[in-house]
Amino acid sequence: MLGKPVIKNTRITVELILERLGEAMTIEDILSATPGISKEDIYACIAYSSEVISKETLLAS
Repeated sequence: MLGKPVIKNTRITVELILERLGEAMTIEDILSATPGISKEDIYACIAYSSEVISKETLLAS
């Protein structure tokens, strides 16, 4: 997936899950539309994203 983080043992990207959540899809909707993943996988996507964002730094110019 071009180096993008994915849910383990799938080709489903963290980005895709976050986009769907951002479009106001519920976890249940995502699970129905994306066979092979679990609620825990979705929570892991959110946790991963939070960790990545927390380590970002802003450069002031």
